[in-house]
Amino acid sequence: MKNQNLPSWMKQLTGFAGIIGASALIGFPAWAHITSNTNVANSTQISQVAGKVKTAASPAPTSAAKDIVAIASGDPQFKTLTKALGAADLVATLQRKGPFTVFAPTDAAFAALPEGTVENLLKPENKAQLTKILAYHVVPGSVVSTSLKSGDVKSVEGSSLKVGVNAGKVTVGDAKVVTADIKASNGVIHVIDKVLMPPDAK
Repeated sequence: MKNQNLPSWMKQLTGFAGIIGASALIGFPAWAHITSNTNVANSTQISQVAGKVKTAASPAPTSAAKDIVAIASGDPQFKTLTKALGAADLVATLQRKGPFTVFAPTDAAFAALPEGTVENLLKPENKAQLTKILAYHVVPGSVVSTSLKSGDVKSVEGSSLKVGVNAGKVTVGDAKVVTADIKASNGVIHVIDKVLMPPDAK
């Protein structure tokens, strides 16, 4: 991927790998503790405040070697997301060291958008808009379910995401986290049931 072709936010993203430490990220809000090396011990391990959110089962020893893109492309519920990442030229970016936290919409979440929305976003002429939307689903750092707290966090797109933790349920914007802590070699994936739209894209 040639840096000169990247949008400005992506140029900043490529530099995050060199400045994000294992336990802290400069400028990252205090609502979450960044843990790039945290492992999910088993399928029931989750914080008390997020106890009703399903966590991913412990990965096989070799799965930790898979990056975010490899995990998404190998999961049948992320076919649309995988196609969108390719159309936006974000595959190479999310294969970088990171770490990244990705709130990943399922195929059902994309299908719930108004008719024709996904098809239009996948067109080459709408690449900038698609990139903006996908970047809104990514947060720098690896934030696992045991670290989730209510508050605002800045996405890679630049706008803030509102995270809510209430009675054991976790929301991001108006989406629900339905599966948490899918661990990748360069971050973590949390599955959500809706596609998030940046404030100026609504």
